[in-house]
Amino acid sequence: MFVRTAVLCYNFPKHYYMGLIPMSKISSRQLAILEFIRNEVRSKGYPPSVREIGEAVGLASSSTVHGHLDRLEKKGLIRRDPTKPRAIELLGQEDSENVHQFAHTVTRVPVVGKVTAGVPITATENIEDYFPLPTHYIGDNKVFMLSVLGDSMVEAGIMNGDYVIVRQQQTADNGDIVVAMTEEDEATVKTFYKERDHIRLQPENPAYEPLRLNRVTILGRVIGLFRDIH
Repeated sequence: MFVRTAVLCYNFPKHYYMGLIPMSKISSRQLAILEFIRNEVRSKGYPPSVREIGEAVGLASSSTVHGHLDRLEKKGLIRRDPTKPRAIELLGQEDSENVHQFAHTVTRVPVVGKVTAGVPITATENIEDYFPLPTHYIGDNKVFMLSVLGDSMVEAGIMNGDYVIVRQQQTADNGDIVVAMTEEDEATVKTFYKERDHIRLQPENPAYEPLRLNRVTILGRVIGLFRDIH
């Protein structure tokens, strides 16, 4: 079946940190920590405390911050002196510049773990993580990502386990692939059609029947997807 809305399969650029560590191996949270440490050293002349790092990147638990710092140290990206409270060193000035440049070319997009009726899609309680996407791809749009469960959209190229990239909007044209909230307050990814006396949410798999509803709430239009290829 031909689907008018193109679905972009986006593979994240293979940037390397220190020429050894792929940027894909550094989480968005760890990248934010590296960038914050770098900025603090540049502006103040010394690294931040664990508490300051947590406040800057949205981590309330100091043990969680320590966990991220441990992983960054094991990857050879920082060096710490356990006998001193602020002894964090970024390894490689040139590579510190790479982090700075990389961080300013990406936007941290919220990954939504659940969709709750009556609650904004990107409310803090809905967000499981953040994923870096190129800023030029996002533009000025409000965007979120959502994990796809099931195979109802396989003929549109959307597979079980994919993360769809969704531009927030409340309207849709016929043929748009959308994230919609049904009358039963369940979120679903389907192709949207407005018909004479109802709305049809069409799966792109002949094994599934379309949903015909009197009312749906459009949460956004799918503009791309991310797939982890092992």
